Amino acid sequence: MIPGNWFTSAGFCRLGILVALALVGTRAVASEFRFDRDTFAFQNATVLKYKDGLPYLQVKASREDPANRYTRRCFVMTRTVMQFRKFARFDPRGAPLDDRQLAARVRTVAHRAPWRESLPENQRVMFPGYANLREMSKARAHVLQENIGSGFLTYFRPSNARMFFQHSQKYQERTHANLDAALTRGDMFVGYLSTYPRLSINHAVLFYARKPNRAGSQIEHYLVYDPNHAEAPRELTWSRRDSAFSYQKDIDFVGGFVRVYQAYGKWFQ
Repeated sequence: MIPGNWFTSAGFCRLGILVALALVGTRAVASEFRFDRDTFAFQNATVLKYKDGLPYLQVKASREDPANRYTRRCFVMTRTVMQFRKFARFDPRGAPLDDRQLAARVRTVAHRAPWRESLPENQRVMFPGYANLREMSKARAHVLQENIGSGFLTYFRPSNARMFFQHSQKYQERTHANLDAALTRGDMFVGYLSTYPRLSINHAVLFYARKPNRAGSQIEHYLVYDPNHAEAPRELTWSRRDSAFSYQKDIDFVGGFVRVYQAYGKWFQ
């Protein structure tokens, strides 16, 4: 029941302030995603080694191009980061679980459909002993790597077939609209990157934020978590003029044009 003094002019003012603060707080919680907290400390490695985006037969690893010990997990890792963000919570004051218990809880999170709504805090899977996913994955990398899923099975995802026939600008425009809608409501967006029929990239990243645009700019900038790069966010852009996405250059991609296909946004995707 609302007290009588809330119906005065001052009361309505106070009520409006409280509502506004509540809405701001809700949006902040929903949209807050920190790369240094909510991503894995370890990274995925490509099966082949690359130079200027082209593969070559060499197993030697460098600091920028890690050894091929944990591979084919870009889909798995982006999906799991989204699942941990939606369905897990951490308690740094608790005692860490042993490997068996931790593995069971990791699988509980990884088996939940990633497109479902986020769980309330009191219904989430608890991970004691660590402050966040980045900290836990640094200390217990082997347990996470062995229990978040197989990379090999992602080659057989039915929705991957879109790269063979969905090439139109209209499809990319719809994808861009879905991306903006997801970020606006405080959600995340897994994007499958392809340049088929060229084979310069076959990869998945997690969009988590849109950068402010310069006035009049035709280019929109997005921050993404790339499982191949645990050290820092990467940047992917959208050109309004060309209705096309572009990804930044690195050791395993020559940079430039990519097509983006949403993954894990709904069942069978």
